[in-house]
Amino acid sequence: MRVVPGWALASAVAAPILLVGGWTLGAARQPGGFDQISGTISALAAVGAADRWIMTLGLAGLGLCHCVTAAGLRPLAPAGRALLALGGVATLAVAAFPLPAGGGGSLPHTLAAAVAFGALALWPALAPPRAGPAREQAGPTTGYAGPTTGYAGPATKRAGPSTGHLGRRAAWVAVAVGLLLPVAWFVVEMAAGGARVGLAERVAAGAEAFAPLLVVAGLRGRGG
Repeated sequence: MRVVPGWALASAVAAPILLVGGWTLGAARQPGGFDQISGTISALAAVGAADRWIMTLGLAGLGLCHCVTAAGLRPLAPAGRALLALGGVATLAVAAFPLPAGGGGSLPHTLAAAVAFGALALWPALAPPRAGPAREQAGPTTGYAGPTTGYAGPATKRAGPSTGHLGRRAAWVAVAVGLLLPVAWFVVEMAAGGARVGLAERVAAGAEAFAPLLVVAGLRGRGG
């Protein structure tokens, strides 16, 4: 019996489909077209956008999928799963607090988006489970001490985390760094008013949407 259930795989598969499908269909419904290189995802769900329900539904579904996936990632550390779920809840808040009409800003929307991007990038760093102390058992030994005979039972020795575990933990941290890089690009584009802010956001959000699927597939592939 697999530790990661099938419904967690289903939610992980649905997450990027909802996100990419939402921004693709939402952009296609905008009168006069929509430039996805410069236009943000949030603009497709903003008040006054044509058929804004499409992107709103996509974001809400994405957030719910992250929460469901976090619940199913049982082999991973609770801290990492909690951070993934927090990212899902924050994504739901992004959908619940859309940008106003006319291209204005929204503090609740901005805060929710910041929490979502941050949590969904950092959760892999906290996801690897702690390694239990290793125990090395030696065979029973018998020795004579003067006129008496003493028997020493099985000797055990505790060891710290193995090199293999540390290497696996480094790999999880590397995944988090890889997710943070496009988020940093998006932040720079936003701050500078860059012409590729929409592209940067899609690369960052898309990578974060696919990451849980890769983790679930990897765990199920090795029987975890």
